[in-house]
Amino acid sequence: MLTTGTIIFGVFALVVIASALGMLLSRNAIYAALFLVLNFATVAVLYLILGAPFIALVQITVYAGSIMVLFLFVIMLLGAEKLPAGEPLGHHRWIALLFGLVFLAELALFLVYRAGMRAAVNTPPLEFGSPAAVGMSLFQKYALPFEITGFILVVATVGAILLTRGEGFKGRKRTLEIQSQDK
Repeated sequence: MLTTGTIIFGVFALVVIASALGMLLSRNAIYAALFLVLNFATVAVLYLILGAPFIALVQITVYAGSIMVLFLFVIMLLGAEKLPAGEPLGHHRWIALLFGLVFLAELALFLVYRAGMRAAVNTPPLEFGSPAAVGMSLFQKYALPFEITGFILVVATVGAILLTRGEGFKGRKRTLEIQSQDK
């Protein structure tokens, strides 16, 4: 028996799958990034439907906001949107097809194995996904990985800023030496 909630969830799940396929099959890097934004936003709606509003807002702010700005920045920096329309990586299609077939075989094995088992429905506790529960878990159980991740993100940001300066430290030092010689 299908309920309205199940139908809505199914529609959003189809949008997630379609946007993921659009991202993978798009030849334009900018369009692929926009498909990824749609995917992130739709996954956030799925989190809302499942009763995890905090995770949904984190999905929007972190992934659809920050990560996508970083992706678009890298795409523009590298000029990936100006790549030729040809097929420079044709042999990768066969490798991707092989991995896809392996994934489908694993999925079939999982479904066959699971068919013999009865699935028990676990109801999460009331505080599951709340900001307090996520914060307590993050800062008690996962404090070190959280700090390491923060450090890596700061280093990546500083590196991106240095890469986009154009001349870098050596070029700037050389410019200052030339200016001092002219005086």
